[in-house]
Amino acid sequence: MNKQALDATRALCAFIAESPTANFAAHAVCRRLEAAGFTEYYEHSLPDVVLPGTCGYVMRGDSTVLAFRMPAEARGFSVLASHSDSPGFRLKSHNMQNAAGCTRLATERYGGMRMAGWFDRPLSLAGRAVVRQEGRLVCRDVRIDRDLCIIPSLAIHMDREANSGRAFNAAKDMLPVYAASVLGEDQSPEALAAQTLGVARDQVVSVDLYLYDRTPAAVLGPDDSLFAAPRIDNLMCAYGTLEGFLQARAGKNCAVYALFDHEEVGSTTSSGAASDFLERTLGWLAKAGMKCDLATVLPRSMMLSADNAHAVHPNYPEYSDANNAPHMNGGPVIKVNANRRYATDVLGVALMKEICSRAGVPVQVYENRSDLTGGSTLGSIASGRVSMLTIDMGMAQLAMHSAYETAGTADTAYLISAACAFAETAFEPDGAGVLLQ
Repeated sequence: MNKQALDATRALCAFIAESPTANFAAHAVCRRLEAAGFTEYYEHSLPDVVLPGTCGYVMRGDSTVLAFRMPAEARGFSVLASHSDSPGFRLKSHNMQNAAGCTRLATERYGGMRMAGWFDRPLSLAGRAVVRQEGRLVCRDVRIDRDLCIIPSLAIHMDREANSGRAFNAAKDMLPVYAASVLGEDQSPEALAAQTLGVARDQVVSVDLYLYDRTPAAVLGPDDSLFAAPRIDNLMCAYGTLEGFLQARAGKNCAVYALFDHEEVGSTTSSGAASDFLERTLGWLAKAGMKCDLATVLPRSMMLSADNAHAVHPNYPEYSDANNAPHMNGGPVIKVNANRRYATDVLGVALMKEICSRAGVPVQVYENRSDLTGGSTLGSIASGRVSMLTIDMGMAQLAMHSAYETAGTADTAYLISAACAFAETAFEPDGAGVLLQ
């Protein structure tokens, strides 16, 4: 594996380590934007004028970010979109339960995960806490940075059918053991959150905490061709599109980076892709920076919705379409579906192939096996709200929605290059087709 690809993947793994939950991922993005000279703007006080050369970002709900770079005489938008959340388990409000002399935690599933992967590994809690400070309610990131709990599986001696396939009940099988004794309120997750934040317990008004896997990322194989980590879906795309956005030169379109929350639960929230956040922010940029309305620039705009794709599995190749299954380390994967669960159309396929070709990046196409229902992502949702040419794309990976996933080391650098080329590209539609610029 070449050094550039390995360095890019190790940087991705560092980003994943910073991002145990969606709010942490969004703030990790903001730190990188600020280091690159971007200025934060606020929805309630957006300026009337955005000058050429302005680089800024707007945040909503602590977990959704939209950044932009305004060129001179921008004609449209080139939007790189991804999402910050991953499937997992959310801590319930009344969360400590006594069972068999132990303390366990009550949780609820967030999104559609493969539950078996969560057994028998060190876990902890991270998310947000609302703290009462000087008459204000302040939302703060909180991460308990220690091995805190575990979901122990049932021994094979008591479950002889464990290796023959088993359904797991989230209300029974998946509750983490917190201690081998009965604990009091002074050792509750809320108390630990207060301790972590350096405030008194009675200052913590509420918490929104999730289990996160403590297993570090690893580069694998004698040739370093694989890596594994928690939350590769979709932090790989969140990171890769950000790096491409930051590396891109100013083009004829206003380059936009959009990181949405709540994709794993349908996107229909105030900070999801179905919200008005993208529409309102692009509308502001069109008016304040391009001196026109949004409807005028959308025909010259395009969006790359980046969310990982299923690689053909070496042990289960029969679950993939034999002729439309991507491989790890094969480059970006354009996702196509006849029932439009992905937004990509024939022009989008051609545009992405051309952009990747110009960047010297290999490209693949994914279509699910015709008798299996595939997943979906935010591309169709966002483009239904803000209508522009949209391409759904991702990187090929294994074990999607497991607690610990696997992908190809070369693909991180491929993704960054493709995202950079996309951010630099504009197109001009006319009666004869579209001209890439």
